[in-house]
Amino acid sequence: MNVIMPETWPQTPAAAIALQQELRSQVVCHDDLSPTVQFVAGVDVGFEAGGTITRAAVVVLEFPSLQLVDYALKKQPTTFPYIPGLLSFREIPAVLTALAALTVTPDLILCDGQGLAHPRRLGIACHLGLLVNCPTIGVAKSRLIGRHAELPLEKGAWVPLQDGEETIGAVLRSRTGTRPLYISAGHRISLPTALHYVQGCTPQYRLPETTRLADRLASNRSRLPPLKPVNIDVGAQSGNQSD
Repeated sequence: MNVIMPETWPQTPAAAIALQQELRSQVVCHDDLSPTVQFVAGVDVGFEAGGTITRAAVVVLEFPSLQLVDYALKKQPTTFPYIPGLLSFREIPAVLTALAALTVTPDLILCDGQGLAHPRRLGIACHLGLLVNCPTIGVAKSRLIGRHAELPLEKGAWVPLQDGEETIGAVLRSRTGTRPLYISAGHRISLPTALHYVQGCTPQYRLPETTRLADRLASNRSRLPPLKPVNIDVGAQSGNQSD
């Protein structure tokens, strides 16, 4: 995947917040994605050595079959502290390195975290989408901000997530009887379309297959399924791209 690395990166919380305020107006909240999404990616980030090493895993699945076609795992030194609301500055540098190692370019990226459902409307999904100019969705396991009505227990039920009078996302029951997911648009996608693709990536379990496989790659808890060959114009599959 063609990724242009930022020339500079904030080193202080004040600089990071100032950049969020600058970038938030650039986020596109309507559909600007391929009419035929063929490849969806999932991103998972973890840390090693007491947080000094960032580990980023990216998987690419064919849609709607959800068969694995590409993946990359990269590790590098952590350069930003853990500060709620500023997690993208801690996680994205390694994510960009992993995305750059992909052979198959995704049409859509599902991020394990917030999109617009963020105090400054610039969660990791928004920030990453702007940097790589790709449609992104925030798929969070917990709520950062906002309020919502009671959610029915059945799979597929959802209610708006609101901050004041603004709808910033949706609370989705992705599996009957389990805790919900907090879905928000990241960049170049609307909330209804984001819900459509999240549900299309979540056929059985609580988490989308994109998230589940990225977590498996990052944690090395179990083997990934075999890669499905795809017709691409460059090099070999990046399944060997790991550090």
